[in-house]
Amino acid sequence: MQKSTEYKSLSIARALKKEEIDVMKIEERVKYAIMTIFAAILAGSAFIFNNLSEIIVGMGEIAIAPSILVTDYMVVGNIGASLFNAGILMLISIYLAYKNDVNMNGPVIAAAFTIAGFALFGKNLFNIWPVILGVYFRSIYEREKFSKLLLPALFGTALGPLVSQVSFGFGLHPVLAIIFGIFVGILAGFALPPLANHFVRFHQGFNLYNIGFTAGITGMVFMAIFRSFGLDNPNTLLVAEGLNRPFTIYFVIYFGFMLMIGFVLNNRTFNGYAKLMNYSGRLVTDFVSLNGFGLSLINMALLGYLSMAYVLMVGGEFNGPIIGGMFTIIGFGAFGKHLKNVWPLFVGVYIASLLKIWEVNSTAALLAALFGTTLAPIAGGYGWFFGIIAGLVHMAMVMNVGGLHGGMNLYNNGFSGGFVAAILTPLFDSLKRFKGDADY
Repeated sequence: MQKSTEYKSLSIARALKKEEIDVMKIEERVKYAIMTIFAAILAGSAFIFNNLSEIIVGMGEIAIAPSILVTDYMVVGNIGASLFNAGILMLISIYLAYKNDVNMNGPVIAAAFTIAGFALFGKNLFNIWPVILGVYFRSIYEREKFSKLLLPALFGTALGPLVSQVSFGFGLHPVLAIIFGIFVGILAGFALPPLANHFVRFHQGFNLYNIGFTAGITGMVFMAIFRSFGLDNPNTLLVAEGLNRPFTIYFVIYFGFMLMIGFVLNNRTFNGYAKLMNYSGRLVTDFVSLNGFGLSLINMALLGYLSMAYVLMVGGEFNGPIIGGMFTIIGFGAFGKHLKNVWPLFVGVYIASLLKIWEVNSTAALLAALFGTTLAPIAGGYGWFFGIIAGLVHMAMVMNVGGLHGGMNLYNNGFSGGFVAAILTPLFDSLKRFKGDADY
């Protein structure tokens, strides 16, 4: 009788466990479906601006562009081609996560939207693959599943310009240049995972764009080698203008759709958002796991509106790089950023622009504000005043580190943010204890 009861209890436990697993699978399918819709909307909206033949021609121009920072694909190709490129690359990142059985969590969402954002000014269907392949070879070498190294592979595409510049920008023999460009990309990708694991200790998780810092160091080494052979990159700032009206309408709708879905998935409430903003955002803070997918989407949409409002308030222009910054912010709205820890960075960069030599509405200053939110954990952990200081310092730093990697690293603010976090956090610790995270 006792064995029978134990058997029944075990059977019930197994059934409940299986039911929980089935529910989790359904939830993952829903998350993947919603992310796919966001990517498909991005790709499909290309046809609002250009027809199919124009998009195809534009995609070709984008694929052979040297793509060093800052190269706006809306100028290189056209608006439709750049949006289509962004949507396709986002779909590729989602598919790679799905194919490798990775949960659609905060880091993956951040990676997918970051790739979409930078696909407007530096990443394309040609230059991402060598880096991804290099990380894949690393997984084989370490006898690890590729799924464990998927994030370095996705974020590591920050080094896409390294592949493109070697292939198309140095004036080498076309065939040899492409082969060499692919080889260099694979080599960089192979090196990224161990370097990323090491460098996260340098900034103690206060720089959300850890791969950006790692890619900056990697790009700096390659650039030093290239310069020793007389190969250098020109200073590049190629950006579109006059697109504020259509893109304001576009993103009001896009973020509104995201907010609506998040609201529905969060039981038609904003409950829990105050709790979400209690987290500092320090690596690793996965809002999807901690607060749910619906609330994460709400946070992402609100950050999208905030970043869009900042650009418009200071009189900035929507172009590929600026939109890329907005997409990166909303992506990390699932992985460390929220309204409370982002605004101090905006204020810090704004004050720095007023006090120093940069126009507050210039593309460079706006990129520093948008991507400078990589330091959001400082504001979240030490308080808004320290976040403003971080923004001030970051503005000066980011304007001076790009030359080290010659624009080979698209995540220049992540490179700068690593140094800023490593310098400031020990000083802040000496002044004010890190408050930590609620409910951790």
